[in-house]
Amino acid sequence: VQLVESGGGLVQPGKSLRLSCTASGFTFSSYAMSWYRQAPGKERELVASISSTGRSTNYAESVKGRFTISRDNGKDTVYLQMNSLKPEDTAVYVCARGWRMYDYWGQGTQVTVSS
Repeated sequence: VQLVESGGGLVQPGKSLRLSCTASGFTFSSYAMSWYRQAPGKERELVASISSTGRSTNYAESVKGRFTISRDNGKDTVYLQMNSLKPEDTAVYVCARGWRMYDYWGQGTQVTVSS
């Protein structure tokens, strides 16, 4: 199983960024997927989750209305569209396989929101 994130970078407050997580080594369409983030000095935070079909999603209160999780089962990829970014969104973003229980994680991609 491999999960590879991409799309992170440095962005100004108020701007947007889209993260991707491409999966391999398992039947992607059979699993829910989630995005976490880890900021220095802070606890790991679950950002969003999406069911295997994409019909159900769940978001942290801190990102509701700004972030959107989606997936393309034909491309074995889960996305995190992040709009209206704030400095407090700065973190390493990691995708994980599962919903509430997780068994595989990627290496993460750094997102820095700063002017």
